Amino acid sequence: MTVVGPFGLSVQNQALEADVQIGLAAVEQALAEATKSDVPFITVTAQHLKEAGGKRLRPLLVLLAAQFGDPNAPGVVPSAVVVELTHLATLYHDDVMDEAVMRRGTPSANARWDNSVAILTGDFLFSRASKILADLGPEAVRVQADAFERLVTGQILETAGPRPEDDPVQHYLDVISGKTGSLIAVSGHLGALMAGADEAVVNIVTQYGERIGTAFQIADDLLDITSDSHESGKTPGTDLREGVPTLPELLLRAAAPDPSVPGDLRLRELLDAGFPADDPAADERHAEALTLFRSHPALARAREDTLRYSEEARGLLAPLPDCPAKSALEGLCDVVALRTM
Repeated sequence: MTVVGPFGLSVQNQALEADVQIGLAAVEQALAEATKSDVPFITVTAQHLKEAGGKRLRPLLVLLAAQFGDPNAPGVVPSAVVVELTHLATLYHDDVMDEAVMRRGTPSANARWDNSVAILTGDFLFSRASKILADLGPEAVRVQADAFERLVTGQILETAGPRPEDDPVQHYLDVISGKTGSLIAVSGHLGALMAGADEAVVNIVTQYGERIGTAFQIADDLLDITSDSHESGKTPGTDLREGVPTLPELLLRAAAPDPSVPGDLRLRELLDAGFPADDPAADERHAEALTLFRSHPALARAREDTLRYSEEARGLLAPLPDCPAKSALEGLCDVVALRTM
């Protein structure tokens, strides 16, 4: 059993392991080329987050989905590069919107330089992704365009917030379906499509990507509360501090206050007050809120939802033929589940 890639998937088949390792190495090389510019400063900014590492979940899913067709087809690695460049570009923009100071254990681009540099670097990466995508054919362009529309729509929904008549939990799920699920779904879609897999297989791995993407994002939101900066690569409780509602907080607010739950009333009080930057006691209250949240039942309920989406993703794989790639995709469900523990 060998760990493959920064995401940490365990692969138990030597042939598949070799294919994935070769594919990921090719993706890294292509990412290095795609983030180079004739302007040295742009190369530095464009490679800033790439060199900081990352899970490479999306390229990994492209490579695994391609196993259901011809994994050596010429469009497979370029499509993996497209989805990763798109993902990287969104991180630059997200950090500006969130005023984040850390990403992947290193200063965010907006913190190291400024917002303008971060935004323009994200745009540069989008342009490079589009250039590669143009060579993959009109169907790939359409699939990526649809995913990008969903991604932007999810970001706008998050920025606008739920309307009074909306269910906040459903609104949150719609947001992460767009912001995260869309690009992970398109990873499976493009991998299978470029490999020439059957249409039924393309549909299955696309739906799988949507579910595992939702589980992955909820797990990420849990880690924002439960992990330290060394583990998550960013400042703990960033969403909490910025007032970005994630599933644990939404589940807490959906339930009636319960004095019998230790810290429930105090946690609600802290969340209602927020953590404004000009408040000298904000850091102390933020740390207290994180501590209370880590033992609150709302966190356990959010963890159960993560596991549910992960199991839904696993169930979608049932019609696929039994093979090492299918086992690896099932293994991804386990990896996502373990991230919540």
